[in-house]
Formats: sequence, C-alpha cells, structure tokens
Amino acid sequence: MENSYSSLSVAIEDLQNKGYKEDFNLVEEGIESKSLKREWKAGELDVIKYYRFEGMTNPGDNSILYVIETHDNTKGLLVDNYSAKGDYISPEMVKKLKITHEE
Repeated sequence: MENSYSSLSVAIEDLQNKGYKEDFNLVEEGIESKSLKREWKAGELDVIKYYRFEGMTNPGDNSILYVIETHDNTKGLLVDNYSAKGDYISPEMVKKLKITHEE
C-alpha cells in the first residue's frame, strides 16, 4: 500500500483496484455496508491503514480514509470527516479507529 496519496479520489480509486471495494459507513457500534445489508461490530474488523486529507480551500474540509478488513474477509473503505463533532460512536469503535483529532 502507498504511504500517501495526492488526493482522496486518487486513494479511493487505487485502493478499490487493490480489492477494497466495499463502501462502509460508520454506525454506533461499528460499520455497515448498505449494499451487503450487513453490520460489523468494532471487534469484528481491523483498520489496516488510514490516510488524512485536508481541503484545499477550506481547512474545515478534512477527511480521513480508513482501509478496513472485516474478520469475514470483506474489504472496503470508510471515509469520515475527522474534524466533525457530535456523532456518537461506541468507545470500542473510537479505540478501533484510533480517532485522535490532535494528531
């Protein structure tokens, strides 16, 4: 896997070509795939790597791309806004994603 990418879209395209095809969404206890109609709890997945991207025109447009593999071998990506506040996720999921806004 690359150490860095020039943009979020370049990263997504490359990682999808490497087999990380599923589009994950964050839910309270873990992640979900709407296309597969499945959810995985924090203990059922591993974050392989993550990449941070800063918006070019607005410093508030910061995103983080998580490369995720579930324990049943589903591979995909989760895009989140790492400067967002107010979304509730479980402490287990916060720990799994190692979300720290101070980095």
